Amino acid sequence: MAARIIEGAAIAERLRARIAAAVAALDPAHVRPGLAVVLVGDNPASQIYVRSKTRQTLEAGMRSFDHALPATASEEEVLALVHRLNADREVDGILVQLPLPPQIHAQRVIDAIDPQKDVDGFHPVNAGHLMTGARGLVPCTPLGALMLVKSVRQDIAGLDAVVVGRSNIVGKPMAQLLINESCTVTVAHSKSRDLPGLCRRADILVAAVGRPEMIRGDWVKPGAIVIDVGINRVPNPAAGENKTRLVGDVAFAEAVEVAGAITPVPGGVGPMTIACLMRNTVTAACRRRGIAVPEL
Repeated sequence: MAARIIEGAAIAERLRARIAAAVAALDPAHVRPGLAVVLVGDNPASQIYVRSKTRQTLEAGMRSFDHALPATASEEEVLALVHRLNADREVDGILVQLPLPPQIHAQRVIDAIDPQKDVDGFHPVNAGHLMTGARGLVPCTPLGALMLVKSVRQDIAGLDAVVVGRSNIVGKPMAQLLINESCTVTVAHSKSRDLPGLCRRADILVAAVGRPEMIRGDWVKPGAIVIDVGINRVPNPAAGENKTRLVGDVAFAEAVEVAGAITPVPGGVGPMTIACLMRNTVTAACRRRGIAVPEL
């Protein structure tokens, strides 16, 4: 029997509706969360992503503050903008769109963001909070991925989880979230010995390695929950010359015949990332003002 498809777009839509309701409920307290997005350069994919974030921020009833800098901007200019946003009382969340041009050291920029406004959850303070189980802001993609897992099975304590990928943005925080849910977690990567064998042990398999269709169907444990974080553009000759299509890190057509539940690409984890950014912005706005954070 084919796997259940985890409809990330539909789950994200329901989350955004709850966020909009929470923002409306804050209005009597004269609180309207504000998100500042910094885009450096003219990367087409980043421009599309930022436009989507801005649109969804406004649709949720929040304020959006967009800041565009040229690709030639210096690191000092970006840091100066971040410092201004840190001091701006109207701004509750700051997101600096990655990747940044090569003359700018991304980690220095991330380190400069006020941890209370770090809605991407990348600041070392928030990473430390996640590691120790303290209250902090959690990276959006892993948070969304965990919500998709729990849409299939709410109680995942004791399950074997394998995360393929060890990035600071997805792999490491994803592993920590699963540890915090009392899973038994293995972090694997492209250099792991017997990667197929490691994957076959997983009740929960999260693919975040950035290689198109690397995880084959026969690497998947029957009945496993498979979360595909990968977004890879590959040639699509069937659609015409120079045409491309999006695929994940999992060979979907193979894995869907084995898994118990699986996310598609597109329409799986991607929509949850932006919805969780909105969620983090509401959380940051409430915490900064000493207001109870709504259940989202």
